[in-house]
Amino acid sequence: MNQQKQLRTPGQRVGFGILTVLQLTFAFLAFWDLAHREADEVTGKKAAWVPVILVNWIGPAAYFLFGIRR
Repeated sequence: MNQQKQLRTPGQRVGFGILTVLQLTFAFLAFWDLAHREADEVTGKKAAWVPVILVNWIGPAAYFLFGIRR
């Protein structure tokens, strides 16, 4: 009963690959932005945003929505 679901079609594999690349790019951009901003331009401590950004999709989105002072 403990079977792993496998990606069966080439289309599923391509789709999963595309989503993976998009997620990694989104996280990379958030880390890059965090590294290049001054501390007073970021809400809270910069170090606190590092583990947040590591949360798939939600972390980078939260950083871009709530972590940057405008």
